[in-house]
Amino acid sequence: MDQVKIGKFIAHCRKEKNMTQAELAEKLNITDRAISKWETGKGMPDSSIMLELCDELDISVNELLSGEMIRMDNYNKVAEENFIKFQKEKEDSDKRLLFTEIIIGSIVTISFLLMIFLSIFAIENIVWKTITIIVGIVIFIIGIGCSLLIEQKAGYYQCDNCKYKYIPTYKQVLFAMHSGRTRYMKCPKCHKKTWNKKVID
Repeated sequence: MDQVKIGKFIAHCRKEKNMTQAELAEKLNITDRAISKWETGKGMPDSSIMLELCDELDISVNELLSGEMIRMDNYNKVAEENFIKFQKEKEDSDKRLLFTEIIIGSIVTISFLLMIFLSIFAIENIVWKTITIIVGIVIFIIGIGCSLLIEQKAGYYQCDNCKYKYIPTYKQVLFAMHSGRTRYMKCPKCHKKTWNKKVID
């Protein structure tokens, strides 16, 4: 998506409605800084607010994502192009997130093992041994918790039984038996417990 083009389009539509950034922000229950960010191409409206924004500006989501008004005879073609672009951007973002998960997981695991090693072989004082172990455990728990949150949010899990793709809850991911990124979970569609594989598309 061309964020600069979309931002200019938002600004143009807002001005046509004779609204200031502050007035539009108030209608959407957000800050005028968010509007400014969109209009300068430094950010995009969150999907949860897109419909409301489009209602206020009297445009369609398709037009918003295109950054221009669309003729009706071209509407379906542009909608399909926007959908494909949106999906591609989500897939790329999910891949980056899953790579970040690997980095975080590796760093916290190495840090944890290093602190355990130090506490056993390099620190003699029992108080400092205990503190080092506790700090290592805390870092490990926080790091793994963040990694699991990333894994839960990025992409989908695909049911091995019915091939349905879904996003499980954090609790499901946390407590599911797993082998790498394949987890033993109950599918929300067929309600069977199988090994569900992480997929991006």
